[in-house]
Amino acid sequence: MRTGIVILVLIAVLAGSGYVGWVMVQRSEPVALPEPTGAFQVGRRMFEWTDTARKDPYGEGQRKLSVWVWYPVAKGTTGRRVEYAPGLWAGLHLKSPVSVFQGPFDTLRDHALDKAAVAPGRFPVVVLMPGMGLSAPMYASLAEDLASHGYLVAGVTPTHSANLTVLNGQTIKGSDDANPKDLDKSADKLIGTWAADARYVGATVAKLFPSNTQTAFGTSYVGHSFGGATALEACRLDQRCAAAVDLDGRQYGAVVSKGVRAPMLLLGADDSCITGTCGPDARGDDDREAALSLLKASSGTAWCATIPGTRHFNFTDYGAYYLAYPLRKYLPLGSVGPRHALTVQNGYVTAFLAHALYREPAPGAPTCKS
Repeated sequence: MRTGIVILVLIAVLAGSGYVGWVMVQRSEPVALPEPTGAFQVGRRMFEWTDTARKDPYGEGQRKLSVWVWYPVAKGTTGRRVEYAPGLWAGLHLKSPVSVFQGPFDTLRDHALDKAAVAPGRFPVVVLMPGMGLSAPMYASLAEDLASHGYLVAGVTPTHSANLTVLNGQTIKGSDDANPKDLDKSADKLIGTWAADARYVGATVAKLFPSNTQTAFGTSYVGHSFGGATALEACRLDQRCAAAVDLDGRQYGAVVSKGVRAPMLLLGADDSCITGTCGPDARGDDDREAALSLLKASSGTAWCATIPGTRHFNFTDYGAYYLAYPLRKYLPLGSVGPRHALTVQNGYVTAFLAHALYREPAPGAPTCKS
């Protein structure tokens, strides 16, 4: 009996070792972000900006932000490709021991060119806000697709709220007050800070690229999770907001009762109710009341859609990473092909912005029911 147990344990150990060895081989294979679908190539630059008009409510001194800008580049431009997560940004990778089940960032091929010249022309500004705890680099797929369609995309990493930010050659981790466990109790203060970040970055990008910015449209705001709520609130506060997109983010702040005037797109996962209609896998309807209030208070046209088979992380670059079992099951990723989910998301967002700004055909989503 004892011999049989020992044999079973040895078989399990050998099988597990074999699987880990197979994963190690698989994770070393190069993978690429989804190919941008627009007419332009894409460039990327990284900045560190200080909003001298604001004190950082969660740190010392003035509010400092890391901002990544993706932008259109003329077709046929050559140059060095960017690293997906260069230097200290590699700390965005999941930590040991689960890190063995995620592909390394240095095998993830990025399509953007490093510091390439901006294409001739004038392009609308889009501010991109991440989910709570996440960072702007983790939305490169969406940012690059938007840039390829002719947008200046500024990705913001909210300092102290992100699990990792890099400023002045140092990593800054999230703090408990800026990245709280109970978001409901701190949401109003946080969304005010994040919305101010978004508006400051939108204005600064326009000044940085004065000859390439199409100022006639104002600024559009796009965000995921808490960043989606921020996109709506920033749009409410910005008199020149052109459009707002909320990607699977429960709405918070004054925008819930006051609404927005600009067109908006609410794009949810199968298990959420952020569109005002609960997805087929939703386990509760806590988000639904806020969404319905937002829609009732808003005067602009709103489109709502759910991407079948998705969960919360399908709206991030986790859909492009190599993730082995059981890590993929542990993360909030749905049954849909992860790269397909990114393609659908990017298609909705680019079609919506083209309609809101250029009056092209409406996105393939129904108008929302309030």
